[in-house]
Amino acid sequence: MAVLEISDLVVARDPGTGARLDVHRAEVAARLRDAGDERAARIVERIPAVNGVLDPAAVDRLLVRVHTELQRLNEELHMARRFAEVLRPILAAARQAGVTPLRVVDIGCGLGFVLRSLAASGVLGEDVELVGVDFNPALIAEASRLARHERLRCRFFVADAFALPGHATVYLSNGVLHHFAADALPSFFRAQDRPGTQAFLHYDVAATPLAPLGAWVFHRARMREPLGRHDGVASARRAHGDRVLLDAAAHADGMDVFLFEPVRHANPFCAAMRPVVGLRPALVDGVRRALGRRARGLVTVPARAQR
Repeated sequence: MAVLEISDLVVARDPGTGARLDVHRAEVAARLRDAGDERAARIVERIPAVNGVLDPAAVDRLLVRVHTELQRLNEELHMARRFAEVLRPILAAARQAGVTPLRVVDIGCGLGFVLRSLAASGVLGEDVELVGVDFNPALIAEASRLARHERLRCRFFVADAFALPGHATVYLSNGVLHHFAADALPSFFRAQDRPGTQAFLHYDVAATPLAPLGAWVFHRARMREPLGRHDGVASARRAHGDRVLLDAAAHADGMDVFLFEPVRHANPFCAAMRPVVGLRPALVDGVRRALGRRARGLVTVPARAQR
């Protein structure tokens, strides 16, 4: 039976125009019950509605609150540091190869926590432009407001993950891959195989047998919004196996693809998130040199059990 996340169902947009569409509360609740998720249906039935249509303003406020809690989780998981660990070697190799300008684009950026953290630390260098895109205008508006308040050099735009505007030296994402069905992943990766793009770096939940239990404990302890608690566990249950991710990423024909795994004992919660990495072949040796001993973590055959 399909595992559904509430956040994927309470907002709908016209794929052609991007205009927001009505979402009928009873239809969402019925879909969740059909999937065997009574708890999720009850959560949706508590979201305000007008004439049976979910109140857009209430939904937006709810999603901003959930993403604010997610930001705290990402802080505890040291996600910005983990992105920087791989991004810095990639950008160093790109500079060595004479690539310019350098732009990092975060797909499905939510409130832009990763980019805002990278901008605040300056760890990537002054020559790197930081851009975030997300399908949800409410999240982009909040990300932009926070960046202005924090006086950070990063920008945010509304965009579809499968029709990205502009260009990027490196595409990245954090907890986005599991939102797509396995048969949609090849298109997601293929869309990033563009002239000028040197790499991609996509972190998501590692699909281990204990991931749902770990997600339940972690989200129960740290999140207060019922929607966030529900979707956190659903994310772990929906996570794609390593082989699925590597096979899908290989559809970016011009990239060599890897997983990046810890080469030493790590905080188990941090190890629960791991990235799939795509590199232009000309960049691989330079990235390995820049990673040093950590280059052993770049693998094409995952060590953990597959599912």
